[in-house]
Amino acid sequence: MFGTTADFTLYPRLKPISLGPVVIGMPVILAPMAGVTDMPFRRLVKKHGAGLVVSEMIASQAMVREARKTLQMIPQPHEEQPVAVQLSGCEPEVMADAARLNQDRGAAIIDINFGCPVKKVVNGHAGASLMRNEALAAKILEAVVRAVQVPVTLKMRLGWSHDNMNAPRLAKIGEECGVKMVTIHGRTRNQFYEGKADWKLIRLVKDMVKIPVIANGDISDFSETLQALDQSGADGLMIGRGAYGRPWFIGQVMEFLKSGHIGEPPTITQRRALVLEHLEAMLAYYGAHAGLRIARKHIGWYSKGLPQSSEFRAAVNTCADPNKAHQLIHDFFQPLQEKAA
Repeated sequence: MFGTTADFTLYPRLKPISLGPVVIGMPVILAPMAGVTDMPFRRLVKKHGAGLVVSEMIASQAMVREARKTLQMIPQPHEEQPVAVQLSGCEPEVMADAARLNQDRGAAIIDINFGCPVKKVVNGHAGASLMRNEALAAKILEAVVRAVQVPVTLKMRLGWSHDNMNAPRLAKIGEECGVKMVTIHGRTRNQFYEGKADWKLIRLVKDMVKIPVIANGDISDFSETLQALDQSGADGLMIGRGAYGRPWFIGQVMEFLKSGHIGEPPTITQRRALVLEHLEAMLAYYGAHAGLRIARKHIGWYSKGLPQSSEFRAAVNTCADPNKAHQLIHDFFQPLQEKAA
């Protein structure tokens, strides 16, 4: 299938999305993912063609306190344009302060998280917990929109549970508060990441608001991009786990939606070079010990679908020496390169 024109009907060309001064030319966006979409990964995804990437979720309280670890998560304007920062929290004024600080540091978009299902976040009355408190959610949206001049966007789920799928109503509240775009993950909070994202239910949000709606959840191949767009009626896509170990995938999806052509994935030699580039960026960004620890999951993801990948991942996941990691990567990819030659 790679390198050919797809057999299914090409989705009509998506329109650019204008969020005030920010224009997303082809709206296929890298999702914010805690512990994944850090600066080294975002930089690689941008390098391979993505028009917009979003930072890891940043806790607003820690941002206001200027915790060292939190400051490290903030994108730098000279490294990413446009800079999109996602914030979480449950206190309107603290969220507003954090948004203002990020705007002052060069953020072009402030994204608000009403979708994180993790217990630690939810128990702190943030993330998806806010879908159960529409009054507080509205106060947060109003405070953040009022605090900044840059566009504010919103990311959430279908609802807390199948008994309370209030995403359409909350999206309308967001639109009335001045939110410029909303992204919907096609699951409820209680589903976490189980089951299958329901893109059809995202259409209920699309029918409720006039602002752009982005579909998210389970978009990991080219046929799913078309299914997600057709079933949701969305104005664009946000890709998360589908980009694990594939920083080139979003760029491929953008090209596919423009032309119907599915470009060749990286060769084994190119994939090896990408793994090494990513590892070196992680080591430089975090330091040798933390950098390798955080990089191990990425290194494993790059090997998915290749022979002997499970053994390679097992070895990498216990590796504590950067030199040893380089050797493991060499020993894994070298036979594959020779076979492909």
